[in-house]
Amino acid sequence: MKMPGLPRDYFVVLPDSVAGHAVAGHLPAPDATVVHPSGRPWVLARPLFRKVSHLRRGDDALVLIGPDRVPDAVLSGLLEGARDRAALERRLTRLPGLYHVVARLSGETWIRGTASGLRRIYHAPHTEAGTIASDRPAVLAHLTGAPLDDGALALRMLDFLPHPLSRRVLWRGVHETGAGYGLALPAAAPGTATAPGPREYRWWEPPPAELSLAEGARGVGDAVAASVRAHVGGLDRISCELSGGMDSTSLTFAARATGPETLSLLTVAARDRYSEDETWARRAVEEAANRSTPEAPAPDHHVIPADRAPYFYADLASTAAELNDEPLPVAPGRARAHLLLSAAHATGSRYHLTGYGGDELFLGLPHAYQDLFHGNPFTAWNHLSGLRHQLGWPLLPTVKALLDRSAFPRWIAGAVTAELQPLSRTPLLSWGVRQSLRPWFTDHANALITEEFRAAAEHAEPIHPWRGRHVDIDAVRMGARHFQAMEDIGMTVGLPVAAPFYDDRVLEATLAVRLEERISPWRYKPLLAEAMRGVVPDALLARTTKDHMSSDEHQGLREHAPELAELWTGSRLAEHGLVDARHLLRLAAEPFSPVLVEHSISSTVAGETWLRTAENAWPTSQLTPTTSEA
Repeated sequence: MKMPGLPRDYFVVLPDSVAGHAVAGHLPAPDATVVHPSGRPWVLARPLFRKVSHLRRGDDALVLIGPDRVPDAVLSGLLEGARDRAALERRLTRLPGLYHVVARLSGETWIRGTASGLRRIYHAPHTEAGTIASDRPAVLAHLTGAPLDDGALALRMLDFLPHPLSRRVLWRGVHETGAGYGLALPAAAPGTATAPGPREYRWWEPPPAELSLAEGARGVGDAVAASVRAHVGGLDRISCELSGGMDSTSLTFAARATGPETLSLLTVAARDRYSEDETWARRAVEEAANRSTPEAPAPDHHVIPADRAPYFYADLASTAAELNDEPLPVAPGRARAHLLLSAAHATGSRYHLTGYGGDELFLGLPHAYQDLFHGNPFTAWNHLSGLRHQLGWPLLPTVKALLDRSAFPRWIAGAVTAELQPLSRTPLLSWGVRQSLRPWFTDHANALITEEFRAAAEHAEPIHPWRGRHVDIDAVRMGARHFQAMEDIGMTVGLPVAAPFYDDRVLEATLAVRLEERISPWRYKPLLAEAMRGVVPDALLARTTKDHMSSDEHQGLREHAPELAELWTGSRLAEHGLVDARHLLRLAAEPFSPVLVEHSISSTVAGETWLRTAENAWPTSQLTPTTSEA
């Protein structure tokens, strides 16, 4: 029996003990099992679409879980001669940065995800087995009986969580290993029954930003091509979301270069008559058709009419089909994503690519000019002046923000406030964006949130000492977390979904470019444009605009007011003392209230739907796993 929201794709790493073997019996039968030298289960995996690659040399072993199977010869080249973790990490840079890594060297197990945060690691103490690890926190909560954490739940009602609060797991006692860090699980010493506790280690550092635009563009182009090949190389039928923007257009032509027999492109038409996306999407299809060859035939283009595209907040009950690691603010748009992925699946596609991550990597955030100001103040001010005029930032507040040198802990301590934040004319040059507590939050929720930020400030360290680099990396990791919703909807539909821009190699290649050449107020995504030149027709790289769907969200509040009212009737968040259900019911009846213009409700909706799914997410039947190797 499968309950709503049961994670369909996960793995678990167990200690080499009788108790560890017993824990395995509390999970459904795995599709792949890799064993310890003793024969007990080590890695149990249920990958719906991902592939498990495994090689053992004596007592040492390497397991890679990712989009494609890594040949034994490649695994052997990675493992042979790797005497320690650092040596193996150097070899792993030969691969696209898309894999979970589980390795055993000299009796020590270590596990890591990706630097981009697309692949994450969680761990929890088990009363009998000791530390167990997984890529899905709900699995660990199930195995350890961990209860929900109201403080972490309250935090998720904000629009986004900055580092390090984004690591706060929704279940007590379950911990997330930070992106760029790994988890080491030492073996028990001879003659002892228990192993030492886990420890984190840092395995990734961002590269120095020292390459020119021309040099860096070659690296980005190569990394994008390699990531796309890792996902769809050799497949005969694939699909891409083609919004018409530069990100999706770039991936469309990169996917076309892999030579599929059928490439299906899907575009959702916009209701806004001023939207340019569909026009640019049709131009991309026309350019691809004009360049068709027997090896690269013209793509099929499927345009979903605007009147078929659901508004935001449609079919909220369907969110119960997936249990994400946490509430994600993209949840109110689930019906729209499900429609697009279902249409892609209907084409016979075996893999679907999206342009998610392109904005975070290539658009550039204003905070970066803080970094440039340190070494090149005249260039920084020149660029910032152009941006200031575009965004309407007043001169004196901009100068004040540029000269501000507040430390990261101080910023975290004041990053939430009860005051409304006028973001449209606020210079964004600090460690992040201040957020407002919502008027429908209870005093209890506000107290939990402010205490979480205060406690984090006591020991907070930035991702990087430079503000701009810190914000750039945090934005990528935030986007990668949100993309999990798309991956999980794809599992519901039966179609693997990928965002190649979240590949570590793409992130590294981007960060290696000098800041003043990577972003510009006068040129739209210059690094991506140069990286894809020769792959994407020049006419398509000339686009300088980007569409938004804010009108669909506001209209969705009106169209789906009855569903929202039903959601707040018997609200689980209200039962936890976190929201005022009566206030939310009044807002559902007044969808054009100024309150909803000033404060987004999407994260609160996401928290409510997630909580309902998480309450009953596991089957009651218990299956005994196999112990055969993958």
